[in-house]
Amino acid sequence: MDQTVTEPQTRNDLPKTDRKTGLSKAEATKRFEQYGPNALKSEEKTLLQRIAGYFWGPIPWLIELAAGLSLVLRDWSDFGVIFVMLLINAAVGFKEESKASSAIAALKAQLAPNARVKRDGQWQEIAARELVPGDIVRLSIGQIVPADLDLFEGQYLSVDEAALTGESLPVDKSVGDKAFSGSVIKLGEMTGEVTATGMETYFGHTASLVQTTTGKSHFQKAVMQIGNFLIAAALVLVAMIVIVSFQRHNPPLEVIQFALILTVAAIPVALPTVLSVTMAVGAERLARMKATVSRLVSIEELAGVDVLCSDKTGTLTLNELTVENPRPAEGVAVEDLLSAAALACDRDAPDAIDTAVLAAADKIALTAIETLDFTPFDPVSKRSEAEVALDGKRWRVAKGAPQVIVELAAMDAHLREAVEGDVEALAQQGYRALGAARKLADADWEFLGLLPIIDPPRPDAASTIAEAREMGIDVKIITGDHEAIARQIAGKLDLGQKIYPAGELLDGDPATVEANVRAADGFARVLPEHKFRIVEALQAGHSIVAMTGDGVNDAPALRKADAGIAVSGATDAARAAADLVLTDKGLSIITTAIEESRRIFARMTSYATFRVAETIRVLLFMTLTILVFDFYPVTAIMIVLLAVLNDFPIMMIAYDNVSVSPRPVRWDMRRVLTVAATLGVTGVIETFLLFWFVDAHLGLPRDQIQTIIFLKLLVSGHMTLFVTRHQSWFWRRPFPALRLFATTEATQLLGTLIAVYGLFVTPIGWSVALLVWLYCLAWLPLEGAMALLVRGFYDRKFAAR
Repeated sequence: MDQTVTEPQTRNDLPKTDRKTGLSKAEATKRFEQYGPNALKSEEKTLLQRIAGYFWGPIPWLIELAAGLSLVLRDWSDFGVIFVMLLINAAVGFKEESKASSAIAALKAQLAPNARVKRDGQWQEIAARELVPGDIVRLSIGQIVPADLDLFEGQYLSVDEAALTGESLPVDKSVGDKAFSGSVIKLGEMTGEVTATGMETYFGHTASLVQTTTGKSHFQKAVMQIGNFLIAAALVLVAMIVIVSFQRHNPPLEVIQFALILTVAAIPVALPTVLSVTMAVGAERLARMKATVSRLVSIEELAGVDVLCSDKTGTLTLNELTVENPRPAEGVAVEDLLSAAALACDRDAPDAIDTAVLAAADKIALTAIETLDFTPFDPVSKRSEAEVALDGKRWRVAKGAPQVIVELAAMDAHLREAVEGDVEALAQQGYRALGAARKLADADWEFLGLLPIIDPPRPDAASTIAEAREMGIDVKIITGDHEAIARQIAGKLDLGQKIYPAGELLDGDPATVEANVRAADGFARVLPEHKFRIVEALQAGHSIVAMTGDGVNDAPALRKADAGIAVSGATDAARAAADLVLTDKGLSIITTAIEESRRIFARMTSYATFRVAETIRVLLFMTLTILVFDFYPVTAIMIVLLAVLNDFPIMMIAYDNVSVSPRPVRWDMRRVLTVAATLGVTGVIETFLLFWFVDAHLGLPRDQIQTIIFLKLLVSGHMTLFVTRHQSWFWRRPFPALRLFATTEATQLLGTLIAVYGLFVTPIGWSVALLVWLYCLAWLPLEGAMALLVRGFYDRKFAAR
């Protein structure tokens, strides 16, 4: 039931190589020039091109413009802050883009450095990158296969293709078979002819798939949408202020300076950084849960996952072969069957099957039995054999493929047919069967029975899958094994029995493929390009897909998935391509990580809503006040103070207590903007009412009014955090985290002291300040009610769409 890898196309346009002499040096040079080095290629931008890319786009342009204006006005403090923020954003982006090249580098590290090749009739050692199609290569134990080969000479090879196919057991090769680049020779020696090199090998195809999976995450798209909205709003309103101010002949330098400060305060200069910090704090928590985040934006993707494609081996199963319900032949005791099979194992260096058999026989006393001779398993005889001494008698024991053991025991046709029926029945149930036999001295071999072997499910797998379903996640099993094995495991885990060979489901037009993939409970006999296409089909149906994997063969799909998860023990290539690297075994850690990601997503949504609402509140109020009343309601220094004092509680959002959504969550920018706009407009109305009262009724001086508006914008703005952080009434659980609450109140108190005692502003005294506080507190439940009404209306109107 080994998985078969896709065969790359053989070079048919080349003259046949003389296999006795190999290629000549001249012919090898000619082919090297034609086909290039036997190495993986990757498109790489120059360092300058990569760096320049992070300073290009709507948000970077506006930040750079603000930095330029700061230089013109010689406002060095503003320039320093803006420039540092720009560098931080660029550094985060640079790190994320480096992941693709890291994945390719890890793949390259898997390739053989050298190869033994015959040229001009002589065997010689050359660098593997110099191999060309048609070269004759000798493979021996311990070597990494340097290119794709057609094997044409030698008795056998046992090849470890685990990194390529995910199959944990070595694959037997003989003349006429193919050996694939990147696999490892475990036993034997054979000679083959190179059929493909570099990117045309099976391994190269995997690398090319990794490179094709580029694109912006949902998080990056959301940040761009928020940024573009705020930039557009800021530019339009600031432009109106500037135009009207110039028409009124206000001092040009003061107008430009005010517009600059207002623009910098309004646009989301810190938006990517604050959201990245929120995710970084969450990543630290996930690391404590033994899930290492290698790409920050994957946290947001993980929160929206609605389909989890889970690798079977090591994730749903223990990746430990186990003997279950031995089937002794008639008249044979189970102990005799197990002891004979165990004695035919290599107890000094057991492989996976030997380990399973020895574990099943661990309660049988084998130490009293002396092993006189041992013949290890080889792919030709397909059995292992031992001669042992027990009670002064010499026995021979053997274990191996059932058909070989049946032949060894020379069973009659009727018994042979019965055993073959049992083997077939076990295969249909997902078991691999071993046969065992023994004989005394010169007597005939006696067939002892069958040992069903399987990789059993993890103890926590079934409960974890049930929990994942309660979280709104559809779990699909993916394996390179036969569908019978997959169905057997799926049955134990209550995953459903609609499991089919991946190749069959992926035939047809895109709509058919998508329907087939979505309807299936799992996929068997899966190849790397199948995994890639499965993810692609699910994403075409607007699913956010998580994919687990551990081998080189999984790297393309891990890179393509919205949340690629490298499980414990994964290869370097899989880890480099993945977004999340698990350091503990099993599936339960994934559901825990998804739950934590949903908390992080709630914090990011809270911040995004607050940021948009505040921009609308400040910008719209100031624009209308300047246009209608020809009055600057706050000074430039007040805008700077508001921006600085807002930053402290904003950073504490990363530590806030939030509710966990019972369903997958994803960015709904229309919802975010609708709620934010409602809160922003509500804030404008309440600020205008306050302005009208203190101006028209109290007749306070305009400089005191500016301080009152400053304090009102600060206090009510911070209170808005308590509204945006909760999807229900703000006084309900979960309550704000202590550090968020304490920081919010501390900055409000600091702003109040500034307003009361007149630090950088005109003082207003305690009595007026307390009235402002009472006014803001009175509006807080009204803001909460407005947010609740809008969320409810929006969800009823659009949630079902």
